[in-house]
Amino acid sequence: MWAGLGKYVGGKVLTAVLVVLAFGCGLWAWKHPEELAAIGRVLKYAAIWLGIALVLPWASFPVVGWVVRRESNVVAGLLLSGLAAVDVFVALCMTGVSELGILTWMVLVLGFLCGAIYNFLVCNFQAERLEDSV
Repeated sequence: MWAGLGKYVGGKVLTAVLVVLAFGCGLWAWKHPEELAAIGRVLKYAAIWLGIALVLPWASFPVVGWVVRRESNVVAGLLLSGLAAVDVFVALCMTGVSELGILTWMVLVLGFLCGAIYNFLVCNFQAERLEDSV
C-alpha cells in the first residue's frame, strides 16, 4: 500500500516539477531569443561533429584490415591517434578557438576522450571480426 501511494505521489510531484521547468524554459527562451539562436548553433555544430565522429572509424575499415595484417601495436596506435586528431581538428574548426571559456574546453576535452574511446572500441570490434574471418 505504501509503495503504491509513494509511486502515485512521486509521479504527481515529478509531473508538477517538469511542468514548472518547461514553463520556465519557455519563458526564458521568449525573453532571450538571441541566446536561443546561439544554443541552436551550438547544437547544430555538436550534431555535425557527432556524425563525423561516429562515421569516421567505420569508414576506416580498409585501413583497419591493413593494420591487422601488419600485427603492430605502433601502427594501431598511429591509426587511433590519427582518428582522434581528425575528431579534434573538426571540433576546433567548428568552435573557433579564440572565444572558448573554461567550461567549453572541459566539454570539448570530455568529447575528445569519449571519441577516442569510441574509436578504440570500433576499431577493436573490426579487428576481431577480421581475425575471426581469417
